[in-house]
Amino acid sequence: MKTKLKSLFTGLAILAGVHQAAAQIVINSFSQNGVLVCTNLQPGSVASVQWASSLAGPWQTNWATLSGVTVSNNGTITVSVPMFYRVLGIAATNIPTPTPTPAGMAAIPAGLFVMGDTLDGESDAIPMNIYVSAFYMDTNLVSYGQWTSVYAYATSHGYNFVNVGAGKNSAANQPVQTVDWYDCVKWSNARSQQAGLTPVYYTDAGLTQVFTNGDYGTMVYQNLANNGYRLPTEAEWEKAARGGLSGQRFPWGNSISETQANYYGNTNFYSYDLGPNDFNSIGIIGGIPYTSPVGSFAPNGYGLYDMAGNVFEWCWDEVGLPYGQPTTNNPTGAVGSVSRVIRGGVFNGNASNSRCASRNGLNPNFAGGNYGFRCVIGH
Repeated sequence: MKTKLKSLFTGLAILAGVHQAAAQIVINSFSQNGVLVCTNLQPGSVASVQWASSLAGPWQTNWATLSGVTVSNNGTITVSVPMFYRVLGIAATNIPTPTPTPAGMAAIPAGLFVMGDTLDGESDAIPMNIYVSAFYMDTNLVSYGQWTSVYAYATSHGYNFVNVGAGKNSAANQPVQTVDWYDCVKWSNARSQQAGLTPVYYTDAGLTQVFTNGDYGTMVYQNLANNGYRLPTEAEWEKAARGGLSGQRFPWGNSISETQANYYGNTNFYSYDLGPNDFNSIGIIGGIPYTSPVGSFAPNGYGLYDMAGNVFEWCWDEVGLPYGQPTTNNPTGAVGSVSRVIRGGVFNGNASNSRCASRNGLNPNFAGGNYGFRCVIGH
């Protein structure tokens, strides 16, 4: 059925004078009541959709047009045609080609998700429905090699950092650590400029002075409308970490073992920790700090590595309760706290720290061997 539909689609589009859009339209669902679902479209775009049907035969083909159809957040259009009609094809116009996922990043779909859980009696992770727009996230933690490359560009273009950053044994594939929150924010701006993108972070409320210098005490403002690299919000981080699952402790399920993440095993204290006990055997290779090369374990459902364990990850948000501030639609966190959110667990932390809902905060000018980050880009 799919093969016939595709060939008919091409022929009918030409016969009817309908120009195929730049985006390839993939018909991935067909039912007897005449429902077609087209995928691989640009979310949020507005399309004019035409479908061909025939009640008696090809010689009685009629085209019907649906105008102003908005492509859904997951990139699909669903078209329903009258019962008993035989669908011959579908064409669409005014649909831009989907934006390709940036290299080294994964696409995180828009939608509601349940942030937090009550699996282990946490009082600071009370579940709440949160909506997050689509975005892209680095599949791996920022590596030391990646850090040093952008750092060299930054320092030759007017940027100043308090910390130079470190990686275990200066290995390029180790996660960068010993970077504070301000370092990560400035580095993200430099990465944006190096890539020809518009920086997100500024030192004035008017969003005119790009944040290139300063540390503790510097007011930082973000412009989420810009297309540059930035730290994830806490909500974005947790949605990404869950990998499409809901209500689970970890990105893959409800238990954890040292074949899945780099953390400190303690099977006597946590029933969901399958161990073995002590530091992860991968992490201890090469000595202190016991970080492991990025991507050493299987990815989650979104293709993201190390969302549990290895090093804590800086987020944009100030620490605060409850979730969903100032709104449950793309929340950017509480205001008034000194500390910034860190997420994801760490090589010398227990299994509890590696849970998707685990929350921690840290003074933004603190830099240590336990703390790294990854970037996101708005969709």
